[in-house]
Amino acid sequence: MSAIAVVGSINADLFVLVERHPLPGETLIGADGGVSAGGKGANQAVAAARLGSDVRMVGAVGSDAYADTALEHLRAAGVDLSAVTAEPGATGLAVITVSDDGENTIIVVPGANASLDDARVTASADPIAAADIVLLQGEIPASGFSAAVRAATGRVVVNLAPVVPVDRDDLLRADPLVVNEHEAGLVLTMFGAAPAESEERMAARLIELGFASVVVTRGARGAVVAEGNQVVAIPPAIVESVDSTGAGDAFVGALVHRLAAGDELVPAARFAGRVGAFAATRRGAQTSYPHAGDALPE
Repeated sequence: MSAIAVVGSINADLFVLVERHPLPGETLIGADGGVSAGGKGANQAVAAARLGSDVRMVGAVGSDAYADTALEHLRAAGVDLSAVTAEPGATGLAVITVSDDGENTIIVVPGANASLDDARVTASADPIAAADIVLLQGEIPASGFSAAVRAATGRVVVNLAPVVPVDRDDLLRADPLVVNEHEAGLVLTMFGAAPAESEERMAARLIELGFASVVVTRGARGAVVAEGNQVVAIPPAIVESVDSTGAGDAFVGALVHRLAAGDELVPAARFAGRVGAFAATRRGAQTSYPHAGDALPE
């Protein structure tokens, strides 16, 4: 039985390091750049697998030069890629700028990820049904998202990033829903509720709307966990950020790793915060993720 099935995006990340982000119409000279593996689904799969989880990826790459790059760290981490297909056309691509203060901007072109529709995901229903945890994001078509939820027999964890229109009943299967503070407000709006003044209140409102549990991440300020009547603030691990690219995905991958191991949500989120902080101290997304046994910040 596969502990975790990740149904999500696989990208190549085209990144540029800059002193600051350019203004509209402005051209800047970058300090460095390159191409590395990315995609929220792949990032989270690599993060969980490096920590020791049994992970299967359900996804797609294109038939171009970026495909091997996009799969490099998934293979190295031991992720099962038997449900990853090669589609005609381009691999998903993310264009990323990273400034000296560690902040980033990201533009994503779906490419082959757009092929993960109802039919394609239904064709992988068996490995999804066999998983203890099914992990989803917002970078695949809504019909594929719904097909994955239908196929899931275990726990469903949703990192709805980006916030895209998906079936509400399917989204309410999330246990937990993982979003950042901006995304939490968008999900509340999606359900016809007004965003709240604090992450704690937004998490509580999402519980009131019917979610079993919610994690609201807030970067360097830690996270908030809501479950039942309990709302707990998770303090951040203190580090000097070098590159925040993929740190949120490291958090989600670490969270499901610990949930699959049997942790309750609050201790799992505490551990995930330390993993996300570790990732922010290194350049890149998947290349920055810790392996089991690496010393994590407190």
